[in-house]
Amino acid sequence: QVQLVESGGGSVQIGGSLRLSCAASGSTYNTYYMAWFRQAPGKEREGVAAIFTMSGWTTYADSVKGRFTISRDNARNTLYLQMNSLKPEDNAVYYCAAAQRRAVIPLNQHDYDYWGQGTQVTVSS
Repeated sequence: QVQLVESGGGSVQIGGSLRLSCAASGSTYNTYYMAWFRQAPGKEREGVAAIFTMSGWTTYADSVKGRFTISRDNARNTLYLQMNSLKPEDNAVYYCAAAQRRAVIPLNQHDYDYWGQGTQVTVSS
């Protein structure tokens, strides 16, 4: 079992920045991918960014490329999402996720095994 706890959400102005954190604990030894997903009211959950933990390879949704950066500290089992130039369409609950296999489509929620509780990000003028 892997436990994931997100933090760092809040309210920011358009164009502002936030950094989300995800602390992982438990059986993390074979966690190959970690990712951030988000879900706005009435919308499907969507993949935002993912990282292959062993190499640092990353991928992003087109909507956040150039604005968001995913990173990790493997030694501390912590995942980050640096969010810059925030837009109203970034309003959502953001979830941290982990996958314990290599055959993963990185931004496909169904390939992930463990999930955090979510943290709210609100972007306003």
